[in-house]
Amino acid sequence: MNILITEDDPFHRTYLKEAVMRALPECAEVFEADNGGSAVEIVAREEIHGVVMDLQMPQTNGVTAAKEIWRRNPAMGILFWSNYADEAYVRGVSRIVPQRAAYGYLLKSASEDRLVLTLRGVLREEQCIIDREIRGIQQRAENLLEGLTDSEFEVLMDIALGMTDKAIAARRSMSTRGVQSRLKHLYEKLGVDERDADARFGPVFNSRTRAVAVAMARGLLNADGFAALQDDLDRWLSVRS
Repeated sequence: MNILITEDDPFHRTYLKEAVMRALPECAEVFEADNGGSAVEIVAREEIHGVVMDLQMPQTNGVTAAKEIWRRNPAMGILFWSNYADEAYVRGVSRIVPQRAAYGYLLKSASEDRLVLTLRGVLREEQCIIDREIRGIQQRAENLLEGLTDSEFEVLMDIALGMTDKAIAARRSMSTRGVQSRLKHLYEKLGVDERDADARFGPVFNSRTRAVAVAMARGLLNADGFAALQDDLDRWLSVRS
């Protein structure tokens, strides 16, 4: 079997290669990529049986690369290995995993033994293995009272991109009233009170801007993910033009 390591840090690539050889002695060759775009090219060109993927990388991040790899090969096993447990990354991964795919999400703080076991479990035994901290974030996101629904998360992404109510309605195939209803629920869950006002100058916050700021602080959004959001928006705009 052949394994692809996608990691922009050379030290981490070396560490991962040693862990892969320990976990998968039957591995014939380990390919390496330093960004997501190169990973997609290697998977298209070579016979790859499993991928270890960092999430935050220059040019093309891990979520975008994995989405394209899975589009071409829905059964590919991918282990996400990351420093980040932000809900933005967790949701980003959860939203793109095909039904048939075995995948894992392990934090880089995990021990080498844990990494070795996870590599073999995901890439050889086709198990889904999620770090305990990541699992907790997934459960919180799925909690209807505490977490955002997919539709609320979509409208959060749209206002983070600066879209108007009418543009969001067109993109999501809904009415502007429906968009405003989602925004109302979003503000409530993020603790954004539209009634906050000062007698001297009126509203204290712009609700949209405040919601994005709170979401950033909570890890629901991150700077690295904005490039992928913009790419999705550009594709939608190009189809409409």
